[in-house]
Amino acid sequence: MKKIFFLKIMLLIVFAQVVNGQNDFRKTAPKPGPAPKIELGKAEQFTMKNGLKVIVVENHKLPRVSFQVFVDVPPMLEGDLAGFSGIAGSMLNKGTTTRSKSQIDEAVDFMGASLNTSASGVSGSCLSRYKDKLLEVMSDVLLNPTFPTEEFEKVKKQTASGLESQKDDPNAIAGIVGPVIRNGKSHPYGEVMTEKSLEKITVEKCREFYTQHFKPNIAYLIVTGDITPNEVKKIAPKYFGDWKMGDVNRTHFDTPQKPSATQVDFVDKAGAVQSVINITYPVEMKPGTNDVIKASVMNTVLGSYFGSRLMSNLREDKAYTYGARSSLSTDPVIGNFNANASVRNEVTDSSIVQFFVEMDKLRNETMPEEELSMVKNVMTGNFARSLEDPATVARFALNTARFNLPADYYEKYLLRLSQVSVDDIKQMANKYLAINNAHILVVGNKDEVAAKLATFSADKKVRFFDVYGNPIEQAGLEVPIGITAQTVLADYLNALGGKKLDGIKSVYLNMSANIQGMEMVTEMNQMAPNKLDVVNSMMGNIIMESIFDGEKGMNMQMGNKSAMEGASLEDMKIDAHLFPERFYEKLGVKTELKGIEMVEGKKAYKIQVEYPSGSKKTHYFDLETNLKIREIEDKDGNLITNDITSYKEVDGIKFPELVKISGLAPIPLLMTTKDVEVNGEMDANLFIIK
Repeated sequence: MKKIFFLKIMLLIVFAQVVNGQNDFRKTAPKPGPAPKIELGKAEQFTMKNGLKVIVVENHKLPRVSFQVFVDVPPMLEGDLAGFSGIAGSMLNKGTTTRSKSQIDEAVDFMGASLNTSASGVSGSCLSRYKDKLLEVMSDVLLNPTFPTEEFEKVKKQTASGLESQKDDPNAIAGIVGPVIRNGKSHPYGEVMTEKSLEKITVEKCREFYTQHFKPNIAYLIVTGDITPNEVKKIAPKYFGDWKMGDVNRTHFDTPQKPSATQVDFVDKAGAVQSVINITYPVEMKPGTNDVIKASVMNTVLGSYFGSRLMSNLREDKAYTYGARSSLSTDPVIGNFNANASVRNEVTDSSIVQFFVEMDKLRNETMPEEELSMVKNVMTGNFARSLEDPATVARFALNTARFNLPADYYEKYLLRLSQVSVDDIKQMANKYLAINNAHILVVGNKDEVAAKLATFSADKKVRFFDVYGNPIEQAGLEVPIGITAQTVLADYLNALGGKKLDGIKSVYLNMSANIQGMEMVTEMNQMAPNKLDVVNSMMGNIIMESIFDGEKGMNMQMGNKSAMEGASLEDMKIDAHLFPERFYEKLGVKTELKGIEMVEGKKAYKIQVEYPSGSKKTHYFDLETNLKIREIEDKDGNLITNDITSYKEVDGIKFPELVKISGLAPIPLLMTTKDVEVNGEMDANLFIIK
């Protein structure tokens, strides 16, 4: 019993020492163990007679197999036809010498397979029992495309809709403009497709791109999944052996350089309540070079995982944004650095300060060993999880072959990762974080943000660009003496009809838009002074109706009713007026002339309109015609843009004829005015709210 008693006493003493912090193992982080040994799936490789390099990664866990033909097309300038390579790539599966697009789609659907094409080749996957059938279709698409004109026009139309949608997304705009200002338009990485370049692209140019660049001697066939190398050695020549090799021209381009000093680049998004910030510049770092892993760790510390310094600072500490991140990409031609976040207008300048604070800390302070250890653990875990996907092993094998990496490059990745030191982090930060030679690109509300950003530019200037990265010269955009918001609005009302507007008692408008092949009809009845009824219908069925009787309003949607209230009700009391600009001053609406801006190539007066409720709109008036050509409004956090491209005259009064509405739906809506009736008979019961 005594022995048991003394044993309990000793255990209590040891426990007390631990509790009191003596020998507390939790106070010291465990020493990192040796880097785990990586067992990559074996990639078999061989080259066919026509130069096609084949990579095979076996994985029999699932009865599926994937094929990718990657054509390593060299960079090239596309000039006035920028974007033709992408169009050509999307056309490959639109018809062959033996199959129409519908036959290709039916064959793929029957197998439950996938098939995709791009400017870099063809890819697809299927159940392993269908591999021959899929390869038959894939090879047909790759080797025998016909580029049918009818399908070509469809692709161009779809692409045009995509371009329109991008122009209303600040993040998409930043993604377009960033590469332009970073690389320059004289470099392939700085080219961007526009409506003008899309219009010039011809099916003949697409065929030319395919004929000149799709050669097996610059291509790779990557096969992964439930298949053996011996099987691939038999089927690859069967389906791709007739692919003819040929010479492919390569052009040398000057390497893009960082700006000589930090500059601020701005794209105006009128009415925006947030700014999209991108700090970016080109980086010379080729895949597989000595700095890649060390620089990747440095960038992860800065902003490449949820616990990064940028996230901790701008999200957790300052609450400026939901997310702040950075990337540092390698590329055989030219890589880039990019740090980005979407922040509130009022903290745009403060956010930029914090980006550079964190970049500067990494350059000048030695980071704690514990933080480095944590980041390396995160990267180790991410790498290990990525190996669960056979496609990762295939990608590693492709990179190894394509970039001439050492055969054991990825096998030794974790070993090299474990050897990265805090001194390496500081060295990489000083080498790749160019705090004095960066582009600070901001897409946001010029009126609220731009002036505060000049201080970040070395020359104290802000450079302005359009949504495609074309510089906007401010010279010639000065407002003439004597022009005010009031004079602009007066000229607009005169252009609409002048004194004839005072004689309007009622207006009926019928407009329509095509939505995925279905017609949406909008009928609007207005009666002086400010009664309004708007009915939206599709296929004869009413989908939405709004009624305003001059004092109160009701919205009805799919059988549900909701009363207008708050700011929406107060704003409707103004908007329901016939040509409400006539009554702005009387109704307490404030207007301010903000300057002259370019709108679709036209000079336009920009007027900010603020309602008594606090709601704001931005109106643009063509300097030549005095007519309104654009109106932007913030609707529940979404920017809705109405572009009026033409007017029609009825009884001496001009009404919008073609209106493009962006931001209301995933794709822009083009509303066409079909009928206008002025001072016709109108049933007053239309405006009764029941």
